[in-house]
Amino acid sequence: QVQLVESGGGSVQAGGSLRLACARSGYGSTGSYCMGWFRQAPGKEREGVARIQHDGGRVLYADSVRDRFAITQDNAKTTVYLQMNSLKTEDAGMYYCAARPYPCIGELSPSFFSLWGQGTQVTVST
Repeated sequence: QVQLVESGGGSVQAGGSLRLACARSGYGSTGSYCMGWFRQAPGKEREGVARIQHDGGRVLYADSVRDRFAITQDNAKTTVYLQMNSLKTEDAGMYYCAARPYPCIGELSPSFFSLWGQGTQVTVST
């Protein structure tokens, strides 16, 4: 069974940076996937942040993070990163890693993803 484990969350001042990581492990984890990052602030719906598929294609960013965040993956394609720069207070929330079988399809919506990590908290202070 494939598992997703996020790491790298923490507290940072506005304008700072964080890099999140999502490690995929377990039986079938070396297969081809579409990987995504989502976030959820208290009282708000979960929203898409970025996604990337196994071959590095179909990269998609939410308008609110484009040009500040970057999604990448390691050479083994089992770890996905989210580099977050110029963080704003509105970027705070629980960040979740998600996966679906290759390829990436549709919009950057949670409904297209079937596997989820437990999340890592990001706090941005003024």
